[in-house]
Amino acid sequence: MTFSEPILAPWLLIACGLISLTVLGLALVQRPWQPLLADHGLQHRWLAASVAVVLLWQLRAQSVDWLALQLMLTALLTLVFKAPLALVTNLLANLSLVALGKAGWPLLGVNVLITGLVPVLVMVSIWRIVDRYLPDNLMIFLFLCGFFGAALATLGTGLAGLGLVMLGATDPDAVHLAKEYALFLPLLMPSEAFLTGMLLSVLMVYHPDWVATFNDHRYIDTK
Repeated sequence: MTFSEPILAPWLLIACGLISLTVLGLALVQRPWQPLLADHGLQHRWLAASVAVVLLWQLRAQSVDWLALQLMLTALLTLVFKAPLALVTNLLANLSLVALGKAGWPLLGVNVLITGLVPVLVMVSIWRIVDRYLPDNLMIFLFLCGFFGAALATLGTGLAGLGLVMLGATDPDAVHLAKEYALFLPLLMPSEAFLTGMLLSVLMVYHPDWVATFNDHRYIDTK
């Protein structure tokens, strides 16, 4: 989901913008461009994925004037490219909405927060748990990270958006409409989970080295 009109209080827009800017700055401190410069194949894959996400985000369901629903693929990007590059792609997708007039500049920080930072945080947390505490099992990684992780990331995005509306909406009717939107979450979660899990399983079978969070030696060669 993304906000299309500034229905939030100015102080909340500023706060979300500062949070997004800080986290993006921390992501850039990790120097994600270094592996891109060193690996031409990674450059092509990341650019292709970024273009695909930007185009996919143009297909949106406008439930109300100020709110749009779309598949994010942020969880998949996090698994394939890790958090810093996933956040950069998310920023590019949000900038494309602003450039095409589908979202205002004041909403950039809010949209990056709920469509980028929240799902990335959820996905990284799940991956860390699977990586450190669970058995080295291919199906555990696929289902918990690919399917369950993507569904939970979508839920986190929806709840974050709903929470922001309830916290600082300037339109009294927006809270009611946001609660109605929550009814669509059970429909969005399986869609995001299926697409993420399907694409992740294809990559893990044919090109496991493309998935940055997946160690094929650990999960396949040692079995």
